[in-house]
Amino acid sequence: MKIRDLRSGMRSVNVTGKIVEISPPREVRSRYGNTTHRVATATLQDDTGTIKLALWNKQIDEVNVNDTIQIENGYVTSFRGEIQLNVGKYGKLSVV
Repeated sequence: MKIRDLRSGMRSVNVTGKIVEISPPREVRSRYGNTTHRVATATLQDDTGTIKLALWNKQIDEVNVNDTIQIENGYVTSFRGEIQLNVGKYGKLSVV
């Protein structure tokens, strides 16, 4: 699937692209309890466009700028007016 074809609400998304930017990680509090998590936003690019990708906890350390990655079984949401790709608990992120 290509980035230009992604729409909010899509599930079971498989995308391959290159990381062109990663924001510094920030701490967020879980809405289910008093635990905190690290989250960063990466920009994923293919030959059709770019999309924001949410990276959580250890995913942040697994990827670097200029890595080509593959997302399997991801999903797309809308966050602050922008569509965003998420790996989720049932998805898989791997460096190609």
